[in-house]
Amino acid sequence: MRFFWTFFWTLLLTEMLNYVVSSMNGAAFHLETGIILAVVATILVFVVTLILPNEPVEDHN
Repeated sequence: MRFFWTFFWTLLLTEMLNYVVSSMNGAAFHLETGIILAVVATILVFVVTLILPNEPVEDHN
């Protein structure tokens, strides 16, 4: 379920960003561009969560 909600919110945010940027540039809005960016961003989010440690860092002083 976390995969779905992460993709859902990433899709909404990237589509909004795609719409605003294309409007400011005077370019045409393409739904496919936002979908591709959302898939890439979702994959990056899950890769980063796999790389970062979950355990607290010990104090080395």
